[in-house]
Amino acid sequence: MVEHGDIRVVHCGGSKLNFRDPVITHDSRFLLCASGEAVKVFSTSTEECIHELRGHTGLVTGVLLRPSNHLQVYSSSLDGTVRLWDFTDGILIKTCVIGYPIYSFYASAKHENIFVFAERFQLVAVHLPQSGDQLVEARELSAVLSGVNPNPAAIAFGRGGEFIASVNDLQLEVYFFKKQKSYRFFLKEDNKKGGWNTFTCVACHPKDDCIATGHEDGKIRLWRNFNHKKEYTYSTLHWHHSAVSSLCFTPEGTNLLSGGVESVLIQWRYKQESERDFLPRLGAAITHITVSPDGSLFCTSHSDNKITIIQSCVKVSAVIQGLVKGDSIRTDLMMDPRSKALVLNGKPGHLQFYSLQRDKLLYNLDIVQQEYIHESGLQQFEVVKAAFDASGLWLATVEERHQKAAELELNLKLWAFDEQTQSFVLNTTISAPHDAQITAMSFRQTADSQTTLLVSTSKDGHFKAWQLAAPAHTEDYIQSVNCPSWLCDFVGAYHGLVPECCSFSADGSLLAVAFQEVVTVWSPATWELTFFFFSPPSISDLCFGRLSCSKYLLGTTASNLLCCWNLLTCSCKTSPCIKVLSTQNFFCDSLNRFISLFLSFLLSVFVFKPSEPRPLFSRKAVCSGKVTQAVFAPREEMLESCEESSQWLNRSQLYFLTQQMDLMTFTTKAEEDRLLASSKQLVIDDSVAMTPFYLLLGKHRQQQQEHRDSDSSLWAERTALPQTSASIKELLQTPAHVLPSTSYLCSMFVQSLLISVSDARSAHAEEEMESEKEEEDSEEEMESSRSKPELVAAATESDAPALTKAQARELRRVRKLDHSWLAGLLDS
Repeated sequence: MVEHGDIRVVHCGGSKLNFRDPVITHDSRFLLCASGEAVKVFSTSTEECIHELRGHTGLVTGVLLRPSNHLQVYSSSLDGTVRLWDFTDGILIKTCVIGYPIYSFYASAKHENIFVFAERFQLVAVHLPQSGDQLVEARELSAVLSGVNPNPAAIAFGRGGEFIASVNDLQLEVYFFKKQKSYRFFLKEDNKKGGWNTFTCVACHPKDDCIATGHEDGKIRLWRNFNHKKEYTYSTLHWHHSAVSSLCFTPEGTNLLSGGVESVLIQWRYKQESERDFLPRLGAAITHITVSPDGSLFCTSHSDNKITIIQSCVKVSAVIQGLVKGDSIRTDLMMDPRSKALVLNGKPGHLQFYSLQRDKLLYNLDIVQQEYIHESGLQQFEVVKAAFDASGLWLATVEERHQKAAELELNLKLWAFDEQTQSFVLNTTISAPHDAQITAMSFRQTADSQTTLLVSTSKDGHFKAWQLAAPAHTEDYIQSVNCPSWLCDFVGAYHGLVPECCSFSADGSLLAVAFQEVVTVWSPATWELTFFFFSPPSISDLCFGRLSCSKYLLGTTASNLLCCWNLLTCSCKTSPCIKVLSTQNFFCDSLNRFISLFLSFLLSVFVFKPSEPRPLFSRKAVCSGKVTQAVFAPREEMLESCEESSQWLNRSQLYFLTQQMDLMTFTTKAEEDRLLASSKQLVIDDSVAMTPFYLLLGKHRQQQQEHRDSDSSLWAERTALPQTSASIKELLQTPAHVLPSTSYLCSMFVQSLLISVSDARSAHAEEEMESEKEEEDSEEEMESSRSKPELVAAATESDAPALTKAQARELRRVRKLDHSWLAGLLDS
């Protein structure tokens, strides 16, 4: 078994958008945010991702606009570097090596240095060298504050950089740069009314000596006179019922913005705090608040990996939604057979459909259909199981709710795909389908591609078969035959054991149900027990083989062993040398015979065929963190000329999700080079987002241009551009701020369009010679076509004087002139 070097692990999407504060550019056209190991640049109007600034080898921990140049941006990372980018063109300008992991960083227009939060809870001032080299090393570092809170919201600059405020636990520290002196203020752990005074965030007024701090009990304190330790004062604002997560002043300091778990953005009037505005129902808890430099746009980050762009606290203008990570992915990763979208748990009570090709959320499907209440300790319905049929026409979901003093509430819902709305519509709701938790679900796919059967297993010791049938016609319930419902058709059990999992064969002729250490195989046609296997460890997952390996049944045990049964010989093969990480890391490919992948405790990947004991592919340390889920996704186009070692990537592609919400996949070097080449061929204006409408309009314009060129091909040949058109194209695509002066370029451009005098004369002479030759040929034809009497008459007049060539050419020109205008003039 060897590792294959031509197969690579690449990042393909996902990542957190709410890890750090986003940044809005000075013209409010773009929004930048940290996303994994990259910085994403979004359009504030179209919500599309325009650039991905990649270069860091660690998690990006901060993004800041460069104070001295509004077209450039800094980014920091755990790889110990600060990088300077031109975000309009996506170009890396400079890399500064700090040498320590950077957890957050800050900058101010009044300071040449940047301030980074490094190890040992210190805020360090770093001087960035001004050399022209692309890679530099920062050597001048000096500590400013110690005992700093690692939360980036716990530090803020005041009065444009005159002082810096830091909060940690119950302490507020203010450091003045000119005085080189700091003042500390302390609060008690709780107040008389039982509130918690712990600091959570801080913000400074841009013009006045005022510091706003947020606290655990939902209060906001406005501190003044803090430059005198004994004379400081503060006033209190209170609306939030829980901790204040973010505070931000507007650029002019006229308003203070606050947010928390209530999903409400509050705008407080400065010095008129009794007047406040609310923007409610933003969807999820607010984690960060940002204001554009001109104050026209507000931006809020939310706990559901979403960024909301707001027009001056009036209305929501755009929503940038990333891959949502709930408390746990209980439904596993699934693929929608119709839209080829990734489906998993999203917002509470929802399933999210995420496009792998566009790296964008398509829509959320509300499963619970109840308003979610943001209150800790409150038990609410959550989606725990979901399954698609092979055609994508049906979706089955399970939702449950645990109450301390009540029984388990359980609902099984069947959803039908609606062609008109292009979404799933609730078809059947089954309350209390089992007496205990449902452990697994599986659809049966028949030969005619019609889904008619769903099997569910439960901890109550039974598995049930749900049949798609027309409902009974009653007076109270009348339903069309075109919209049938689901009914219970069969209930099975085996010696009182608990069924853990189930799986249908590829043709739907067999059903395998694992009852603890016994694997039973049933015939869905008659519901008879065909045969069973006995395995000492309890079986936790099952999967039938595909194509040439359809005679095999695979399963994982509670002791993390892989078992393979041959259904023809009823023999079992156990692989004790290979251990899976958990029951959630055993996956099957429904399109290939290469059906399984599992991850060991060393984060290694193994891909194999059930018929062969030796894995086809293996890879160690596929990512830096833990792999939470994985799924095989079908390709839109099969790979061609694929090597034998990577044949398992021909028809399907393996995606897996990390703890940092990064979507990773396996690809070949040839495929990666092909995608890179195709991306270079598409040239798009940086100021316009690549939306579907933009691409459609561009294609329409291209077709019009081709039609116009075909109609005037002769004119295009005569007026062809000079040979320097390639350089002109490159000149027009180069950013204006890096070009020489316009006066210098204008003369060069005009010179490239001019034609030399010698070339013009030679071309004119050639045209005259061609015209003379054509006239002589036409004259000869005319003379040869004259009648014989004319020739005789011409012979009798042969004594006339001969004309020169120039005179004859002039005579022919006069003969061709139109003199009809003279006749009209004489008649008048």
